[in-house]
Amino acid sequence: MERGLELHHIGVRFGGLTALDDVSLRVAPNQVVGVIGPNGAGKTTLFNVICGFVAPETGSLTLDGRPLRPRPHRLTRLGIARTLQGTGLFAGLTVLENVMTGASHTARAGFVPALLGLPSSDRDERRLRQHALDILDGLGIAGHADAAPNTLPFAVRQRVALARALAARPRLLLLDEPAGGLGADDITELAELVRQLPRRDADPCAVLLVEHHMDLVMAVCDEIVVLDFGRVIAAGTPDEIRDDPAVTDAYLGAAVDEVTT
Repeated sequence: MERGLELHHIGVRFGGLTALDDVSLRVAPNQVVGVIGPNGAGKTTLFNVICGFVAPETGSLTLDGRPLRPRPHRLTRLGIARTLQGTGLFAGLTVLENVMTGASHTARAGFVPALLGLPSSDRDERRLRQHALDILDGLGIAGHADAAPNTLPFAVRQRVALARALAARPRLLLLDEPAGGLGADDITELAELVRQLPRRDADPCAVLLVEHHMDLVMAVCDEIVVLDFGRVIAAGTPDEIRDDPAVTDAYLGAAVDEVTT
């Protein structure tokens, strides 16, 4: 049975600093789960543990009930993709080519056929190209397929970065502050896109979201985990988190009032 991603009592220290302290959470296959907290709460460290950039000193990770020992260069093969703060797009490639790189690990022909220009390599390229075009179309940006990323508005580049991550056909998508730098209308559109990711007919994926924009978090998340000084101080539905006094004291404050008024 698919159980999704589970973190069990994760602990991370950097010298004398405790970055994560006994952190446990679960992202079920059909969920959008948010992680919030003030700067320095441990959100980035949490993502880096899941991606294999940081090894936990204590605790363990499982994916669908099996031990998960992530390595950054093998992440997509495990069914996990991540977007970055900023877009991280390749300036020398078109939008379409950028998205195709996200699915490069699914190429069947391999390096030698591609080097020799064999038919199997051509078939791979056509398949990856169509897959990338389908994703761009689903995100409403297929008209920019041949454009250079640096000629596009930032909001469009953010969608291209999302498309590249989705091209890997992940079971779990890690979104690292995707609303950063976006205006209110763009955040509303992003919320609709993120909300639909676990419910898509083709290649649905669970989402783990780190985000400071509380209107986005409250709109899209099924569950929210709140970190403060590396510890989980609350976890629950958006309504439960909104009404939790500990969360308000540690982080939300006036931000929740703005969402609810």
